[in-house]
Amino acid sequence: MSGSRRVRRTPDASAAVASSPWIIVSVGVVVMVVLLVIAIGAYRGRAPVGLVLPEPVATVALPTPTPSVRRAAAEPPAPLAARSTPSVTSSPSPSRSAGRGPSPSAGGPTSVAPPESTLVAPYPVTGTYRVVEDLSRSFIGEVLLRNVSGADQDWTVRVTVPEARLVTSWIEGAAQGGVSRSGDTWTFTSGARLAPGDSVALRFQYDRTRVDRPTSCTVGGADCAGLG
Repeated sequence: MSGSRRVRRTPDASAAVASSPWIIVSVGVVVMVVLLVIAIGAYRGRAPVGLVLPEPVATVALPTPTPSVRRAAAEPPAPLAARSTPSVTSSPSPSRSAGRGPSPSAGGPTSVAPPESTLVAPYPVTGTYRVVEDLSRSFIGEVLLRNVSGADQDWTVRVTVPEARLVTSWIEGAAQGGVSRSGDTWTFTSGARLAPGDSVALRFQYDRTRVDRPTSCTVGGADCAGLG
C-alpha cells in the first residue's frame, strides 16, 4: 500500500533472554560472588559460636635478687674472753722439829686393807635321809628334799650303795625324774622344779646288799642329814 507507513516491531525482553542464556549465568555468578564477599566479611567480624578465646596471661616481673652480704664477713669476730687461771699457792712444808722422830721413808712397808669376807650362799635344796622299811638283804630308803630358797629349783641326789642292785625308785606325788648309774653310785634328778618352801620325797629300794643304808648321800653337793 502506497502512502501507508510500515511499523517495525521491537523484540520482546523474554525473547531476548531466551535467545541469550549466558546473561542469566553471568548475573547468577555476580550474585554468588557478592554473597560470598558479604559472608566472609561477617565471619571475620565475629568469632565462631562455641569458640572460647584464651584469656591473656598476665606477666609478673620477678624481683631482682639482692646479693646478701654475710654478717660474718662484714663484722670482725669478737675477741675471746681470756680465761682466768687460778693461781696455785704452794703451802710451805712443815719444818721438822727437833723433838719429833724421823718420818717413815718412801720405800717402807705400806699397810694393806684386809680382804672383805665372802658370804657363801647355802644350798638352795636340802636333803634328809631316813629308812622307810628294812628287809632281809633289802631296804627302802627316802631322801626328803626341801627348797629353802626364794625361787624354783631343780635338784640332783647321788646315793652310793656298795654291791647292791636298784630294784625301783620313784618320787612321791610329783613328776618322775631320771636315774643313772656309775659303779656303786646312782644319780637321781628331778622331773619338775621344786617351788620355794615345798618338799618332795625321793624313795628307792635296794636288795642284795650287806648294808641297810647308803654309805654316801648328797643333794647338789651337800651331804644329806640323818645318814650318820
